[in-house]
Amino acid sequence: MTTPRERLLETLLFGRPDRVPLAPGGPRESTLAAWHQQGLPEGQDYRDALSEILGVPREAFETSVSLPQCFRMIPTFEEKILEHRDGHYIVQDWMGAITEISDQYDYTYIRAAKDFVTRKWHRFPVESREDWERRMKWRYDPHDARRFSPGFWEACRRAAASGKAVQVSFSGPFWQMREWVGMEQLCILMATEPDFVEEMACFWRDFVLQVLERILREVRVDVVWVSEDMAYKAHSMISPAMARRFLQPAYLAWRELLSSYKVPIYDMDSDGYVGELIPIWIESGFNCCDPIEVAAGNDIVAYRRQFGRRMAYRGGIDKRALAAGGQAMRDEVLRVVPPLFEEGGYLPGCDHGVPPDISWPNFIEFTRMLAEWSGWL
Repeated sequence: MTTPRERLLETLLFGRPDRVPLAPGGPRESTLAAWHQQGLPEGQDYRDALSEILGVPREAFETSVSLPQCFRMIPTFEEKILEHRDGHYIVQDWMGAITEISDQYDYTYIRAAKDFVTRKWHRFPVESREDWERRMKWRYDPHDARRFSPGFWEACRRAAASGKAVQVSFSGPFWQMREWVGMEQLCILMATEPDFVEEMACFWRDFVLQVLERILREVRVDVVWVSEDMAYKAHSMISPAMARRFLQPAYLAWRELLSSYKVPIYDMDSDGYVGELIPIWIESGFNCCDPIEVAAGNDIVAYRRQFGRRMAYRGGIDKRALAAGGQAMRDEVLRVVPPLFEEGGYLPGCDHGVPPDISWPNFIEFTRMLAEWSGWL
């Protein structure tokens, strides 16, 4: 009997899965709120509802289980509201940044991607080399016992016994340095203080290596997923030359470690236009990337023609077509799914978090189409 783990690996490694997993996309809080008004029962997981409505087994939606996060700073900064004015909170977040958010939300929305929430950053925790030494570096001790509690190892045992692919996730160097100094300042520092950027990038590379190896010694890991978000619409945030200089050494070092432990999937996650970055990721050992946003100028079918089987993909189906529904949605699915399914190495889904303008009926129909192509119906 095929397990969800085997199904996912066969899919992304260009094998011959019995059926491709269903991964239509993940709704945020506002999306779920809209869906509850459109027929999704309150209190029911949307995947359970899809399983019942479509008549597909719940395991169709099972792919992987993520290990608990153990790459974050210890201790975190104190979360506190500094001001409440003009309908906004100004907050010191757990990462040490001073952030502004509408009082429509509480500051827990800063901790994770719970919804599509706009924020404004006033200040970042690292504004100088002195800040880097005094406020930040010491919080990333790879040997801190709090990183690997008994609860962490129990979660690892449950993950290994689940039959699902075991996934470890952490930030890439661009994402992590952006949290320390801010995105605009990071880009400026790459031009004005490249040695400082290299120092921070090397620090993050080595910290991740030590924490990751501790996990790999104890747990069979199937997927390492790196969050990087380093592109806008139509362009990368930095040049390919900068990506190779400042980021690629970390990617390559992590890839070497993963290869020594035979981790099969090395997955890069970045929003925005990634066409000029995919060659660098391939050079760096990545063999999967997502979410391939169409509105940013990406064409997943063209990427398959250009890069062949050197890169597998997740996502890539235009959320705007899913919101439109009807023939526009069917045309988009037919544009993407048949040509990529022909070779494999593709897990189809919405090209980012599922927004609330994708209705529950449209999402059901979209999932039905994927289930038919994937062999579940």
